[in-house]
Amino acid sequence: MRVHVVSDVHGRADALARAGDGADALICLGDLVLFIDYADHSQGIFPELFGADNAARYVGLRTAGRFEEARVMSAGLWATLDGEPRDHIERMVDKQYAELFAAMPTPAYMTYGNVDVPRFWAGHARDGHHILDGERVEIGGLTFGFVGGGLRTRYRTPYEIDDEEYAAKVAAVGQVDVLCAHIPPAVPELLYDVVARRFERGSEATLQAIKETQPKYALFGHVHQPLAARTRIGRTECVNVGHFRARRTPYALEW
Repeated sequence: MRVHVVSDVHGRADALARAGDGADALICLGDLVLFIDYADHSQGIFPELFGADNAARYVGLRTAGRFEEARVMSAGLWATLDGEPRDHIERMVDKQYAELFAAMPTPAYMTYGNVDVPRFWAGHARDGHHILDGERVEIGGLTFGFVGGGLRTRYRTPYEIDDEEYAAKVAAVGQVDVLCAHIPPAVPELLYDVVARRFERGSEATLQAIKETQPKYALFGHVHQPLAARTRIGRTECVNVGHFRARRTPYALEW
């Protein structure tokens, strides 16, 4: 069996369409939506609505840790549009999902990232798309468990949940051969982004589950430029499958 794994697609529908080439199945670990590209300020929902210059200012404030100023700036821009900001965002999120799910190969097994909006997914999924969160499935004789979303942060991304809710999903997955999540286990070298120069949040519940159940693999994304892309926890190989928007190449798992 050969399975390709992607995470942090962030609007890259063209590369996603080819991500399953040569594989028996595709696994997607979320973050399909692109709100703003920190490397190219002309790409994403925010610059489409407000222009690349405003996007560059917004990114600059957030990168500097000036989150309240960024929120004030953003609120001022949203106030210039007719209607509620939520309506504009949801319209553009829905448009991105239509393109992304049309490009998504089959069969595909997927879970949500922290910037995703789960309630839109079912309306765009096609035959052969399996959406899993706190659930497990057998692929080629191995049991895969899926835990979607992210934990609460100051960034306030759309699908952040409380630690207790996240831990309950990890517990529901139970013993598996491959544990798939969007965010990493709480291991410092897996959480530090060397370009953003900050630690992202990881899951203590996932780390504990790995220690106790020792799956063959733990696969995740979320941290785009990690200090360490992989490490071992006992018998478990922990792997960041890569920032797909930038790399455009899936991680291959064979057995």
